[in-house]
Amino acid sequence: MLFHLFAHLRTEFSPLNVFRYPSFRVIVALLTALAITWLLYPWFIRQLQARQIGQVIREELDANHQSKRNTPTMGGILLIFAVLISTLLWSDLTNSLVWIVVLVTFLYSAVGFVDDAMKLGVRGSKGLSERGKLIGQFAIAGGALAWLVFGTNALDTTLYFPFVAVDRFTLQLPVAAYVGFACLVLVFTSNAVNLTDGLDGLAIGPVITASGTFLVLAYLSAATLTALQFVGDELVVSRFDFAEYLRIPSVPGAQELAIFCASIVGAGIGFLWFNTFPAQVFMGDVGSLGLGGALGIVAIITKNELLSGLILGIFVVEAISVLVQRYVFKATGKRVFLMAPIHHHFERKKWSESQIVVRFWIISILLCLVALGSLKLR
Repeated sequence: MLFHLFAHLRTEFSPLNVFRYPSFRVIVALLTALAITWLLYPWFIRQLQARQIGQVIREELDANHQSKRNTPTMGGILLIFAVLISTLLWSDLTNSLVWIVVLVTFLYSAVGFVDDAMKLGVRGSKGLSERGKLIGQFAIAGGALAWLVFGTNALDTTLYFPFVAVDRFTLQLPVAAYVGFACLVLVFTSNAVNLTDGLDGLAIGPVITASGTFLVLAYLSAATLTALQFVGDELVVSRFDFAEYLRIPSVPGAQELAIFCASIVGAGIGFLWFNTFPAQVFMGDVGSLGLGGALGIVAIITKNELLSGLILGIFVVEAISVLVQRYVFKATGKRVFLMAPIHHHFERKKWSESQIVVRFWIISILLCLVALGSLKLR
């Protein structure tokens, strides 16, 4: 919104030209989302407390978790609000990719809101049924992919492999197969972030690092550098294409997704200020499902579906630990982990909450650095 206003006014006030550059708007979007969360969370937490919107704790968790009962939850409402407002303020709203990521984030958050509301209501700690949640998530994913197929020219059904240049080896999928695969990526990512959100600050740390990584990837997939140089006596305009140089997929318009990712980073940092141990507020499913959906759709649009397995490695391991525990127990009656998701396994191994959170953050940072390093290993 402000981007379009400043674009209209820049002929009258030339300093506003700086807002033409996505690199500058990335910084402004991050700071805007950070300011919204930092300034509003103290008030928002008081509102949650006044309405007795407190966290519901699973009975099988230990006394440390039981002590967190009634800590304000659904704090993800403000987090998602900050992400969406900052994105809408500073993005080019004529870019359809912006609207796809905004709507997917909002709708996945809406599913989480219903789940949270039911947990706090008549259904106690059960919330929305697993089937109901999956139906809603797949419906949203299908709608988003249909938009990419029929409403834009942005759908590329090619799978690009990490550490491999785009001109060396790719896998071309039929449209139906790719849509099915992309829906699984989106739904899996959303639920993986949700499953990770079990300790103070555990989920939001990797969300920040992953968003920062996708920010770089989105920017590089669309950015070009224009330079003027003299060739003899003639002034020549040359263009440097980052995607071509790095041999990564080119996604026109994806630079605006860098602004979306920057908004997640800023809002995440602001939320972490209040969510770090001991947490003053939890994000709830309204935050975790929405952020997971956001990361999933960005991975799909920027053609990093496979690389996202590395970027989102902490979330992937958490989700797989739950699936392994469930199906091995059904088949054999034995548990692979002391408790799932895997962060609870380490709790049972007597790791402190802070140890688990910080160590998982460190692993997440290292995985994201490896993912960025893959750009130069192609």
